[in-house]
Amino acid sequence: MRASFTRRDLRRRASRRAPRRDAGCPPLDPGGTPRRAIALPGASCLDLGIAEAMNSSRHVRVPADGRGPGIDRKALWVVSELGLPTIVKACVSCRSTRHRPTGKIRVNANHKLLDVWLLICCDLCGRTSKIPVHERVNVRALDHERLLRFENNDPAMVRQLTMDATLAHKAAYQLDWTGTWQLDTDIPFYDLQREDAGPLEVIIRFELPAPVRVEKLLTAGFGLSRPAVRGMVDSGRIRLPLPIDAKAREDFTFLVVTAPPLSPERA
Repeated sequence: MRASFTRRDLRRRASRRAPRRDAGCPPLDPGGTPRRAIALPGASCLDLGIAEAMNSSRHVRVPADGRGPGIDRKALWVVSELGLPTIVKACVSCRSTRHRPTGKIRVNANHKLLDVWLLICCDLCGRTSKIPVHERVNVRALDHERLLRFENNDPAMVRQLTMDATLAHKAAYQLDWTGTWQLDTDIPFYDLQREDAGPLEVIIRFELPAPVRVEKLLTAGFGLSRPAVRGMVDSGRIRLPLPIDAKAREDFTFLVVTAPPLSPERA
């Protein structure tokens, strides 16, 4: 004999098989504890566990020995932009070598071929010169959005071209980065020379591709002399992912570890 069920009975049976779960609740970990989540338009929840792991791994360089000491503090140093670099190029009128961008980009069309120049002016006499960006390039070879930025004298594009080291090498001029950056730190005071100073992780971010010597960043950031900084690097107290004499222009991370205890002979 076939049993008959009402709709209420069917709903009860379904609820026993699959426990109810609210649409907006955060996912549970294996221990049953809700994990943090953030609501987004068109979605119920976004698990922040994956997002936090991705963010924490960005721009982080592991020490060469593979040992990650317990970090007590983290700090962010930012190479902040103060201005555009000076273009070092001989002026054909006054022979001065200091030029600045005018903020203009010239585009010349000859049928389907384009010439694109960055316009610069001499600091001394004001004469305008041209730096070739593209020469006799087919219009189809350029991205349409990039071409519009050229034609509209986009300030971000002017900034990008002015700081382009590849363009400077191609056009045989140099960039003078003097006075274009400053180092901002979030450490009010950190006595690196104290023996009981805890481990520290420092992340350095660059707002502009200015080549800055690593040693200069360390002396400016910690307020120490060059011999003191070099001594800590040589002793392994400061662990760098690149040589101390190298010039950095991209983000990197370095570690400051706890000072080893003094030997009985030194004590």
